[in-house]
Amino acid sequence: QVQLVESGGGLVQAGGSLRLSCAASGSILGFNSMAWYRQAPGKQRELVAGLTRGGSTNYADSVKGRFTISRDNTKNTLYLQMNSLKPEDTAVYYCNGRISVFRDLDYWGQGTQVTVSS
Repeated sequence: QVQLVESGGGLVQAGGSLRLSCAASGSILGFNSMAWYRQAPGKQRELVAGLTRGGSTNYADSVKGRFTISRDNTKNTLYLQMNSLKPEDTAVYYCNGRISVFRDLDYWGQGTQVTVSS
């Protein structure tokens, strides 16, 4: 079974940068799409950034221009570069891989905490 392992979270001051990594146990090309989600306490989980197998990207309006989703297929790793971080970016960030064959199968990382102090 494919596993996703996240790393790179931590504490950073507002305006700082952080890069999250999501390492897959197998080829990430097996996913039709991959994405980063986040969930803050008391809030619903939201899509932060998505990346299709074909390379199309989409971002939440709140992070557009600040965050960049990318991947390295040779390393089977998904990245989220986060710049100009704001306190409202504080959340647990989850890596998602989706296989779309007749039905959607979602795989999730364990989550990594990102805390942005003001």
